[in-house]
Amino acid sequence: MGENGPAALIFHTLFTAFIIAPLAVIILVSFSDKGFISMPFDGASLRWYRAMLDAPELMSAFWLSIWLGLGAATVATAVAIPAAIAIARYRFIGRDALTALLLSPLMIPHVVLGVAFLRFFSVMGWTGSFAALLLVHALIVVPFSLRLTLAAIIGLDRDAELAARSLGATRWISFRRILFPLILPGVVGGWVLAFIQSFDEVTMTIFVATPGTTTLPVALYHRVSMLTDPVTTSVSTVMIVGTMLLMFVLDRVVGLDKVLIGKK
Repeated sequence: MGENGPAALIFHTLFTAFIIAPLAVIILVSFSDKGFISMPFDGASLRWYRAMLDAPELMSAFWLSIWLGLGAATVATAVAIPAAIAIARYRFIGRDALTALLLSPLMIPHVVLGVAFLRFFSVMGWTGSFAALLLVHALIVVPFSLRLTLAAIIGLDRDAELAARSLGATRWISFRRILFPLILPGVVGGWVLAFIQSFDEVTMTIFVATPGTTTLPVALYHRVSMLTDPVTTSVSTVMIVGTMLLMFVLDRVVGLDKVLIGKK
């Protein structure tokens, strides 16, 4: 902060306020006492938080999104760790093609993925399957886990691993006792980003979701298209606060500086 001039500080302050302002408005509107979304309002009320808890379709969609995000992030991390080790440590035919394949969900529009998987699930008879939805979400969040895990491995000193191998440790023991603890911040950061991306995904999910596998973002999308009550703002506020708490816990347990910028 001290290295920036007054103009830079003013610019960053205005830029931060521009980003935070919509979130602040959402949080304020969630306490509205009116039956529609409006600002300003006459008095504060918790009626829309009670209405949120009394909406079974939203609560079931919330828990489905939680389990879906946990599963997708875990599967993506399980794929990203060996893939990152292979890409960073070894040279083999098809290495660049493998990297491009795993990162391709970042380049393909999710609308295209949604239409493609809708057709695929219809042909295979997997429509409405939670397992199929889990695999699709894992596929689109693999790049987020892979990039942070790969960043943690690249440039890592291998002396400790080589010393362990020279003393008789197997590949598995050297990975479990040395390599994995060293790359753990990147792995955790990738898992968290993968979970958030899976939890918030709506563009692709809206094509493949069914009444039995409706996630929270899809349920909110349908509700906004039919109703204008502030229940959506109360749900959004819970999601905002939940994300903030998750990042706070991550900062205390691992450290955001290690996760986001790779600080040792």
